Amino acid sequence: MDKIIIQGGNELHGEVPISGAKNAALPILASSLLVEGWNTFHNIPDLVDIRTVRKLLKSLGVKTEGEPPTVRVNADQINNCEASYDLVKTMRASILVLGPLVARMGEARVSLPGGCAIGARPVNLHIKALQDLGASVELKDGYVEAKAKRLKGTTIYFDITTVTGTENIMMAATLAEGTTVLKNAAREPEVINLAEVLNSMGARVSGAGTDMIVIEGVERLHPVEAGVIPDRIEAGTFMIAAGITGGDVKVMGCNPAHLDALATKLRATGMTISLIDGGIRARGKKTITSVDVKTLPYPGFPTDLQAQIMTMMSVAGGLSVITETVFENRFMHVGELMRMGADILIQGNCAIVKGVPRLRGAQAMATDLRASASLILAGLAAEGKTEISRVYHIDRGYQDIEKKFSLLGAQIRRVAA
Repeated sequence: MDKIIIQGGNELHGEVPISGAKNAALPILASSLLVEGWNTFHNIPDLVDIRTVRKLLKSLGVKTEGEPPTVRVNADQINNCEASYDLVKTMRASILVLGPLVARMGEARVSLPGGCAIGARPVNLHIKALQDLGASVELKDGYVEAKAKRLKGTTIYFDITTVTGTENIMMAATLAEGTTVLKNAAREPEVINLAEVLNSMGARVSGAGTDMIVIEGVERLHPVEAGVIPDRIEAGTFMIAAGITGGDVKVMGCNPAHLDALATKLRATGMTISLIDGGIRARGKKTITSVDVKTLPYPGFPTDLQAQIMTMMSVAGGLSVITETVFENRFMHVGELMRMGADILIQGNCAIVKGVPRLRGAQAMATDLRASASLILAGLAAEGKTEISRVYHIDRGYQDIEKKFSLLGAQIRRVAA
């Protein structure tokens, strides 16, 4: 099992390219199940989760070819409607094949998903919405089994804003009979990206990016050539890295509009965040001002950047309160940060962070994808050597992260354990 070793203390300087968004690529790849013919998708990141979803598609009889950043998918023949536990257990986004399979094939059997252990993230909202669309759904032996001759459009209200739920049901509704209205829908850029791809396929989706999405069902869709948006979480991680090291980093290929909430908080810490041709320039200062952060669904502060901003606050001047409202178990990185000298107190869904002058290098263990990124940031800012184990988590969501940090002057390397 690989480890990442960091010698901390270097300011980061230079340009870093941002890859395609994992959380957009996964539903877009799943959308290929809705159509016959070859789809061509660009800006696909080279990640473990992408390889997992391609294996899943192949297990259904779907053809995939090419390597990131360009991948082609053909779902002419779907000869299996079961997503097995062995493929689904490591990645929650596997649930995204449920809606398209039921819509096109009339049935699906999908294992209850796994992924990072950051909270329950139940699929009950997906199940209820499919039932509202007329599918018969039951949980049996750890699988979601759904059947429907043809889904029927209806109005669906999500009790909790759910990104994958919105995406799953939006895909399912494209082939439903009649009109479907999704209320309290997720507004994330990844949802908009998926809606744009579906519309390119011939779907009739309107309102993506608002809390009400309307889908007029059609008889069939056609293959497309489409692109994936840049990864706003990866971009945000490098912006925070510039701040925590007092560096000056140009984050290239990102969409600044997707990073407004983060940029506002980073400016409040004393950083200079400015738009440049092709991206964002993030400049840190020697001292960091503490800020309070509350995670919220988009356009609020992303939960996927909570661990990273907490690491930055651990070396800020003063006290900050970080409130996690999206996932109930997303403070597992706190114990590892405290091993490196951070002063953090957990009270319910709040982390009270008292800044310290400097973190200390230590052995640390990654507990989930974004926690992995936070520990790398801690290692970059720390005095001495940091050794991070279980880095397979980070390969699920960051492409070539150690190579990209090396481009910026970090002393970071991966070794086989």
